[in-house]
Amino acid sequence: MLFAPPLQSGRLIQRYKRFLADVQLTDGSEMTMHCANTGAMTGCATPGDTVWYSTSDNLKRKYAHSWELTQTQQGHWICVNTMRANTLVQEAIAAGRIKELSGYTKVRTEVRYGEENSRIDLLLQAENRPDCYIEVKSVTLLQQGCGYFPDAVTLRGQKHLRELAQQVQNGQRAVLFFAVLHTGIEKVAPAQHIDPQYAKLLAQACALGVEVICYGAQINAEGIELNNPLPFGLY
Repeated sequence: MLFAPPLQSGRLIQRYKRFLADVQLTDGSEMTMHCANTGAMTGCATPGDTVWYSTSDNLKRKYAHSWELTQTQQGHWICVNTMRANTLVQEAIAAGRIKELSGYTKVRTEVRYGEENSRIDLLLQAENRPDCYIEVKSVTLLQQGCGYFPDAVTLRGQKHLRELAQQVQNGQRAVLFFAVLHTGIEKVAPAQHIDPQYAKLLAQACALGVEVICYGAQINAEGIELNNPLPFGLY
């Protein structure tokens, strides 16, 4: 995924009200921009970090600029716009970079399914093989070299695990795909210390046959590409 037009940069002053961030531009002026990430963003929004942002030509938007990437003072790159994760995974599958998900001929997005009225991020289909239900999660929480999900208690995420497990029991294939959008993360684990119920449900889902796939990305101001398989463990 390439950023077009190119991103611009500034220095983060603060993120607040979840959806807003104040940034100091290179000319010294300040600007408020939209933040599409509703999570805790732990380690991704430290004042002084470099913010890379896009600009919309939609005149109806209250805030024309959107925070896309963080370049940390430690040299890591992070995609903080969680809206990008599904597109990145879909692009990687189409390009044949996710070997575990090759061989499907049709991709559908946001398909309703399950007993809890969910929408699956990606549904892969092909003749003479089970459907493949893929729930995509963006991983950006880094602690001691490990990426953890979630970064806050997620009832919605717990529901998705139950739905995926049910699809396996229905004879379909179910995948939890961790799109690791922090270049400092080397492996992934459930955040037992943050959401123990999610970690418990994930272990149960894995035991039932839900697959976990983790891929890291190359990230810079020009674009993002998922291309690096990473290990996952129920640490």
